Amino acid sequence: MNALYPLLLSFTIIFLAELGDKTQIMVLSFSAKSRMKHILLGISLGTFLSHGCAILFGSQLGSIHNEYVSYYLNVFTYISFILFGIFGFLSMKRPPSDNKESHKTGLISKLCTLKMNYVFIIAFCIFIGELGDKTFLSSIGLGIQYPDYKVSLIIGSILGMVCSNLLAIIFGKLLSMKFQQNMIEIISNILFIVFGIIGLIFHI
Repeated sequence: MNALYPLLLSFTIIFLAELGDKTQIMVLSFSAKSRMKHILLGISLGTFLSHGCAILFGSQLGSIHNEYVSYYLNVFTYISFILFGIFGFLSMKRPPSDNKESHKTGLISKLCTLKMNYVFIIAFCIFIGELGDKTFLSSIGLGIQYPDYKVSLIIGSILGMVCSNLLAIIFGKLLSMKFQQNMIEIISNILFIVFGIIGLIFHI
């Protein structure tokens, strides 16, 4: 298999999963306090650490040379994509939690007062924010599917995160509008479900 395909697949999935995600809110909060190149560098470093770990973990599972284990891991991966999409729709109906938002804002404000390079602060926020997130779990699934293309998957995930958050910085006001954000989430959730169904069709 050409290494370009896993790279493009990783880029597409991470890019779509990140659109309208909570990580973009953090990125937007930093955009007024730091230069764009520092923000993008911090995103790249944080993604390399978080998604790199996820892909390496998934690759270890995917490298298990057992026909039945590999089959069920692939099925689990595609089902998880479908569930990501469904849960994405369900979460859109839930009212936002003011406590969580205020806690998140307070945490970011405290981090911004630290006497550290903003690149490392942003990288740390991305690393912590991505752990257990939809994009993080997607990277595990990609690692399971393509265990021999770790570098391509990591590069694709970094590019996906950078491009998605770059859009958030450039079009921050548009992305922050409720209508626009809902549309982005709807498209992202639909594509996740489509990816999952196509994968199941070809692997079952």
